[in-house]
Amino acid sequence: MFIHIFGFRWKPEATPIDQLRAKQEILAFRHLIPGLIETHVGTNLSPRSQGFTFAGMMKFTSQAACDAYSTHPAHLALLEWLVPLIDPVELDFEA
Repeated sequence: MFIHIFGFRWKPEATPIDQLRAKQEILAFRHLIPGLIETHVGTNLSPRSQGFTFAGMMKFTSQAACDAYSTHPAHLALLEWLVPLIDPVELDFEA
């Protein structure tokens, strides 16, 4: 099993609609990405958030499945509009 964790610091130009769209598109990956077992996203509630207000976790069958997700057309389409609106952090590990 392979875990992908991410957090976003939203840039000032990101609207609440952008934030909702990101959440919806990421959750939709559950039905599109081969090898994706679970997807969870939401508001980061940690008092040590360092400004990362949006967080998510994806569980894949393997690192290879996560690597394939990186170049999946649905993921690339999300990144195209999302990347200019965020400062991201990512953590990946085998479990």
